Amino acid sequence: MDLDQLTLSQAVADLRAGKVTSTALTTEALSRAKAHAELNAFVTLDEAGALKAAAAFDATGDRTKPLGGVPIVIKDNIEVAGLPCSAGTPALKDYIPNADAPVVAKLRAAGAVIIGKTSMHELAFGISGYNTAFKTGAEFGVRNAYDRTLIAGGSSSGTGAALGARIVTGGLGTDTGGSVRVPAALNGCAALRPTVGRYPQEGIAPISHTRDTAGPMAATMADVALLDRVIAGGDEVAPADLKQVRIGIANAMLTNLDADTEAAFHTAIAKAKAKGVTVVEIEMPELAELNGQVSFPVALYEAYDDMVAYLKHTGTGLSIEALAEKISSADVKSIYDGMVIPRKLPGPDNALFDARPIYDAAIKTARPALQALYGNTFASNKLDAVAFPTTPRVAIASNPDASSLENFGLSIQNTDPGSNAGIPGVQIPIALGATSKLPIGLELDGPAGSDRRLLAIGVALDSVFGRLPAPR
Repeated sequence: MDLDQLTLSQAVADLRAGKVTSTALTTEALSRAKAHAELNAFVTLDEAGALKAAAAFDATGDRTKPLGGVPIVIKDNIEVAGLPCSAGTPALKDYIPNADAPVVAKLRAAGAVIIGKTSMHELAFGISGYNTAFKTGAEFGVRNAYDRTLIAGGSSSGTGAALGARIVTGGLGTDTGGSVRVPAALNGCAALRPTVGRYPQEGIAPISHTRDTAGPMAATMADVALLDRVIAGGDEVAPADLKQVRIGIANAMLTNLDADTEAAFHTAIAKAKAKGVTVVEIEMPELAELNGQVSFPVALYEAYDDMVAYLKHTGTGLSIEALAEKISSADVKSIYDGMVIPRKLPGPDNALFDARPIYDAAIKTARPALQALYGNTFASNKLDAVAFPTTPRVAIASNPDASSLENFGLSIQNTDPGSNAGIPGVQIPIALGATSKLPIGLELDGPAGSDRRLLAIGVALDSVFGRLPAPR
């Protein structure tokens, strides 16, 4: 079996047909995880539990289950019964939940074998995955599957790296402003940020109830659609007829691109057009301004109350102050100490102000305006989606500077607005950069609730773009 080309859907089919055992697939996944220790992709590897589950499936498992016997990974801010759930931070490293988060329970009930918990940007508060709290390799930071000197993206860094390195074919991340789509883009895999509320959010360490969602990440869009169907229900997603698909492109989302990303994006759009997709130019001039009024005000204000409630749920007795005291990564520590704990937000000239009025304006005025902008743009142009490069640039060097505010803002330039509007987005791998030889992704954001339509378009585009070559 060629694991470098294996997909989640193919693994399910091969297990169902008896061509391979769950034990064989799980053993190989575990051995690849250990061989790639320098990626820092895992906080916990559950070898004994995974092999026991695989053996049980091989002995008496139901082969009709949609994920029967397939090894997967779960981001370490999503609770898995019996395994530590650190959220990437030292204060929670010994917290062991006694129940699966509902999203995990769905995957387990569908027959998935969980091999471990993946590393992440500390408390999900960043986009680089450079976390100084945990490592299995020589250096800190989750490393890119295609180049160990570069970032894996964040905050679902470990899931992205594990998929890109072909350790597993599917897994879960979470996304607040780009956290499943950015690491998927930088590691050459597919992902969905669902419409907020499509998946249950219980049992997940939060940032913001308005913005957070779990999201599936996998080898291909068809695999992402399979994971979505297991979590949210519904029939199998058939590929869309690309001749019936209408996509908009806004120049506001084509800024700050590196040469590789710009070239790959335009080539991908040309390929889509050649297959019958209608592409129209659209204007969204207010996008950046409205997004700025929503983005940090909502995340930084809600982070306090939502984390207090989550800590109460854990039963650890931890206060949010005790959690903050032990934060390891400098960038996350400064966000917590400077803004989350004192409940302050930056205003004009970066002076800090009381967060509540700024948050109220974001929720009552700016966010509805942002949602209306998207709604009107989709409706007036009769669009299925807007398309843009998922990240403006390929992966950068992994070091403390990767977590700078400038890099953070640049990395989520295109993923953040849809997050704040609560709409769904799919990330599709399109190419390795001509010069960099690094993965580049294209994102499609659609109207609220159009998840299955986006997945159908993504599945159809899979065959247009093809699977990226495995890392050398």
